[in-house]
Amino acid sequence: MTVDFKIQTRPLMADFGVEILDVNLTTADDETHAEVIRLFHENGAIVLRGQDMTADDLMSFVNQFGEPEDHTQTQFTIPGYPKIFCLSNKVEDGKPIGAHNDGVGWHTDYSYKAEPVMCTMLYAVEVPPEGSDTLLADLCAAYDTLTDERKAELDPLVLHHSYQHLMSSRQFGRMEISDELKATNPDVLHPLIRTHPADGRKALWVSTGTVKGIVGMEDKAAEDLIEDLVGFVTDERFVYRHKWQVGDILVWDNRCTLHTGTLFDDTKFVRLMHRLWVRGDKPY
Repeated sequence: MTVDFKIQTRPLMADFGVEILDVNLTTADDETHAEVIRLFHENGAIVLRGQDMTADDLMSFVNQFGEPEDHTQTQFTIPGYPKIFCLSNKVEDGKPIGAHNDGVGWHTDYSYKAEPVMCTMLYAVEVPPEGSDTLLADLCAAYDTLTDERKAELDPLVLHHSYQHLMSSRQFGRMEISDELKATNPDVLHPLIRTHPADGRKALWVSTGTVKGIVGMEDKAAEDLIEDLVGFVTDERFVYRHKWQVGDILVWDNRCTLHTGTLFDDTKFVRLMHRLWVRGDKPY
């Protein structure tokens, strides 16, 4: 007799995300790991608490999702582990060890690439007692609430994403990027309504930061529509707020979510997170 394999979970929100219970990723067998990956693809986000992961452990886990992705900025990757990026306000020997306040503002990672990252993994090493939450917006739930008429209006729209536009924004101090970065990060076009390759569900895949405009639309009209749509998909009914504990691993699906970090009192508290990415495919 075949017994279906099952691990215990609880939802992060109704119909979005799960917390996976009583799984130690460093000792779990292949069957357990396969179920963790399945739950990720099915639910849009997964959380596992109480993990104790070395850099090698993180690399072993992320490889089960697919091929790890490189980082555009390499100065804050961990020595010997170029796929692990450090997010922190810590300073050692007079130099920051990580990117501070990186990821504040609603966005999806690497959307300025022809093949944006499939998923983002964050591992909490040190967390402030307050602030520094991570928020995830369920873009499929947002899409599903649209009327058929509104879906028809939005379906043909194409967004113009630009790394150069992102780095020239106020958020990054209107930074001028090198010719090399411009050449390796050319502007790309992506659909506003994205289809998830796992099961065909639709996501209202709008974003901020990288989005320069909408193809065929005047700048002001495009700007207003993007602002309106971002406000819509980030309404609290679609948003999960993750309050970090040391040892948390949070993995979210960039094909169907937006995310943002939140600020904390960096004069009092220290934050240290490790971020990993998994390569994705071209949105359609």
